[in-house]
Amino acid sequence: MTIAQETPQNSGHCSKRRVLAVIFFAVTFASAQVPGKAPTVSMAAVPLTTAQRAQATMVNLNFRVPPGYHINSNTPKSEFLIPTALKMDLPTDIILGKIEYPAGEETSFPFSPDEKLSVYSGDFTVAVAVHPLKSVTPGKYVIHGVLRYQACDNAACYPPKALPVSFEVKVVKEPAEHHANPAQSPHVHN
Repeated sequence: MTIAQETPQNSGHCSKRRVLAVIFFAVTFASAQVPGKAPTVSMAAVPLTTAQRAQATMVNLNFRVPPGYHINSNTPKSEFLIPTALKMDLPTDIILGKIEYPAGEETSFPFSPDEKLSVYSGDFTVAVAVHPLKSVTPGKYVIHGVLRYQACDNAACYPPKALPVSFEVKVVKEPAEHHANPAQSPHVHN
């Protein structure tokens, strides 16, 4: 067995390999830490929603994930994945009912072809139940919140982002209770 020794003839060749290996690992590590600008999910404008006092009204929030990207669903398959979550800040006397997330698409990706992840891609809708209490003064109210998500492509995930969400609700009075008129006398009064 012979042990290769560095000679003046091959020392430059070995040094070049070491330098190239260091550069390769440095670039790979840097790109994994700073993957570039994260893609942004967008939200369509929400038409003015009329909500009756003392009744829940569903408001659909329509979002779009840019082509070539996906975000984890609200119920990702792993505890290590960041779920998509909508958090709302409501005005006084307006309460939030159930938030309904769509089912995620079961999709596998090249980085883990045997595992299916639950994701949203393209357009998806989250429905929010807004419930003005009977004490709410009729009028327009702006509802604010934030959609938290993490976007990924087929090779990497980007840092989590928060998309501001807002929409207007017009609160109206509940309909007056209808009281039947008492039957009138069949006699004609002159």
